[in-house]
Amino acid sequence: MKQFACGDVVPSCGRTFTAPADDDILTAVAGHAREDHGLAEVPAGLVDQVRAAIRTV
Repeated sequence: MKQFACGDVVPSCGRTFTAPADDDILTAVAGHAREDHGLAEVPAGLVDQVRAAIRTV
């Protein structure tokens, strides 16, 4: 199982995500970025930061 804490990239955010694979985490985080952080598009650099912060649990 994989886990990502948005606060690892956006310090003021307490949202966490758990899913079986990195791609599932990235899909969920993209929706969260749009809905909660107002990002119409997720920049490639941010995707790289998210990928680097995904942990196996």
